[in-house]
Amino acid sequence: MLEAPATGTDVGSARRRAGLRAAGGVGPLGLGVATLWLSVIVLLPLAAISVKAFDDGLSGFVDAIDAPSARAALTVTVAVSAIVALVNVVMGTLIAWVLVRDDFPGKRIVNALIDLPFALPTIVASIVLLSLYGPSSPFDIQLNATRPALVIALLFVTLPFVVRAVQPVLLELDREIEEAAASLGASNLQIFRRIVLPTLAPAILSGAGLAFTRAIGEYGSVVLIGGGIPRETEVASQYIQKQIEVDRFVNAAAVSVALLLIAFAVLFVLRIVGHRTARREEQAR
Repeated sequence: MLEAPATGTDVGSARRRAGLRAAGGVGPLGLGVATLWLSVIVLLPLAAISVKAFDDGLSGFVDAIDAPSARAALTVTVAVSAIVALVNVVMGTLIAWVLVRDDFPGKRIVNALIDLPFALPTIVASIVLLSLYGPSSPFDIQLNATRPALVIALLFVTLPFVVRAVQPVLLELDREIEEAAASLGASNLQIFRRIVLPTLAPAILSGAGLAFTRAIGEYGSVVLIGGGIPRETEVASQYIQKQIEVDRFVNAAAVSVALLLIAFAVLFVLRIVGHRTARREEQAR
């Protein structure tokens, strides 16, 4: 029996399947499993908390996040997190530069210590910071229950995000371009500003966004050293916990959704800026 000749659609489908196999695709089954897992772990919880936040309607949601104590907690959280992200952009980039470009005794130990905040329970960090900067400080520096204490705690837990985002890009950076610029008389500052920084910018923005979003949701590292003083050092996560303790679940969900929207907006803007920066860098080449 003669087989029917393959049509253009069949050939195209076969080529797509072959391309999928060549690219290492997982196929429909893998895609379905990944989508199901993402839905269960991420999408369903987000949908549940969003529905809870609007139990009292849109006006109830607005009233919940516009309450003086809620507004103060959100303001403190966003302001401190922005400061932390900016500081870590500078210091994290510097540390990544030192780890990549310089050799010194104990370099491997320092490189491993960068990941310590990932492994250390954040409540332990709060205890350590309280012992260093609390009433029993061995340095006679008392910062507990102040906003600088919040900044220090959040700097500790968010530093690795910037370092680990910038470090791989620095490792792959072509040193020959820098050497060529230096041979043409460019200063170190000019080389960094015109060659290195444009290449690092997307990674720096990505690290800053991750540091900011981690900071606005942080609880463990600030719970002791921060003091949780309403309208002073109380961050949004502490406010949410207090609302749950007094059975105001709608208020807690509303502030949680507000944090999610802030995090999404910041990451979205930084992603666009980073994408445009990377595109300009490719066009310049």
